[in-house]
Amino acid sequence: MKKYINILRYTVAIAVTLACITSCEDLELSPHDRDTDKDFWEKTESAIYMVNKCYQGMNNADEVLYSDAMTDNAYTKAHTHNQQVGNGLFTPADMYVRSVWGYRYAGIRDCNLLLNNIQLVPGLSDELRNRYIGEVTFVRAYHYFELYSKFGDIPYFTHVISISESKTIGRTPKSEVVNNILNELSTIIDNNYLPPSYDDKNTGRITRWAAMGLKARILMFEGRFSEVTPITNKIMTEGGFSLFGNYENLFKIENENNSEVMLDVQYKPVDREYQVQYQFLPPSLGGHSQLAPLQELVDDYITLDGYTIKNAPASSYDPANPFANRDPRLAASIIYTGNSYTLADGSAHEVDCTKNAAPNGYDFSSDCSPTGYYMKKYWDNTYRSNLMSGLNIILMRYADILLMHAEALAEQNQLDATEWNRTIQLIRTRAGFTDTKALNFPTTGDLKDIVRRERRCELALEGLRHKDIIRWKTAEQVLNGWCHGLYTGDAVGTDNGYVRVDERRFDATKHYLWPLPQNERDLNENLTQNPKW
Repeated sequence: MKKYINILRYTVAIAVTLACITSCEDLELSPHDRDTDKDFWEKTESAIYMVNKCYQGMNNADEVLYSDAMTDNAYTKAHTHNQQVGNGLFTPADMYVRSVWGYRYAGIRDCNLLLNNIQLVPGLSDELRNRYIGEVTFVRAYHYFELYSKFGDIPYFTHVISISESKTIGRTPKSEVVNNILNELSTIIDNNYLPPSYDDKNTGRITRWAAMGLKARILMFEGRFSEVTPITNKIMTEGGFSLFGNYENLFKIENENNSEVMLDVQYKPVDREYQVQYQFLPPSLGGHSQLAPLQELVDDYITLDGYTIKNAPASSYDPANPFANRDPRLAASIIYTGNSYTLADGSAHEVDCTKNAAPNGYDFSSDCSPTGYYMKKYWDNTYRSNLMSGLNIILMRYADILLMHAEALAEQNQLDATEWNRTIQLIRTRAGFTDTKALNFPTTGDLKDIVRRERRCELALEGLRHKDIIRWKTAEQVLNGWCHGLYTGDAVGTDNGYVRVDERRFDATKHYLWPLPQNERDLNENLTQNPKW
């Protein structure tokens, strides 16, 4: 398997090989048209086939990039995605809710198939067998984290369940699910099931450090901050990771698998691609922008001298020139009037987002951004026809480890200048800040708020915001009322001149947990429903 984990090609090759092997067996031993379960697991190549299949089901570009549309970072006008979750109008019959449940449990089934049968596979060394177990145990924990963080108590099982069992299984308390997946991650970490790194032929596979990173994320979600810092500190001191030198270039195809990336969804031009770019680029680049950043995200980027725009003096922030003197990550992540995409030939493709400006301006056509802003992060200028891209989608990077470390310390009132310099100062320096007022440890302000804002701006549009506002219990504040697009100055359809995009509703007594899909409850009367659903 090459650096991009070319699952699709390898899967087809193995499937053809298995079919050929099966066709040569005696008639009385197994059917000619398919492998029996026994035949399948007696083949050495079956292990890597199933491991790769589990990788393939872990995550994808659409799920990651659209996740922020459920938050105050972005909006989507596509009803086929998660818009209803973002504005609080989803129900137990919502198609997106059903798809998340089904997608994750299908992935868990694949993981259980491998883990329940790998001891039957011949020809594997103990080291390789344990590595496969470690990789797939991680993937299963990833699926369960995605499920319980949304649904709370969920059916939890570590074996392949039958159809009849699936119709009777009940919900396992969330606390038990959490302890189980944390214990499983501890087992594969502490017993060295996973290597710290791989050779070039296996770049992209799950490492021991990625497993530690996932464990830290789960502990952060649970508010167990004192357990987070030993893990993040170990990664920081022993993991060998570093921040990539240029923030904007971190998300370019020529810089994939760099020193900052700990885990990503591996794609490859032609062989394994996605088309999400079509859904966020402006019309002038052939896009139909239905996924777009919100003004609320734009407003959270600080000034170059460290002020929030709400508290900045006139010398630091001018509302008439709102994008000047701002955090460089704003221009690297979001397209606004005057900002540009860099084309493959090195030229700048500038975008005019002002109202009715042809062809990209707000309200000019249905192809234009619904907010007046376009996504720049994950723009791949090496795309093929129809905006097909093979750019990897990052699931975990070293900056997230630094931010979790700083946040966990801040939550324990232990974030000091030394730890700030090891975390936030490094991140801001890489972002392009040079003013000491932005780089030095703050002597005023709420450190928790400062770190949370830093996390939002550093990881914007990378699919992590939804879990953050849920675990912080701030969703009820940021997802109620109108979310906004760019400033037009119009009196109608705006708030103080900012375009009203969507009216959000978040009921704190209800929406912190999603409803269990009604179709699942129709099949299984033992699946109780979450409160108020």
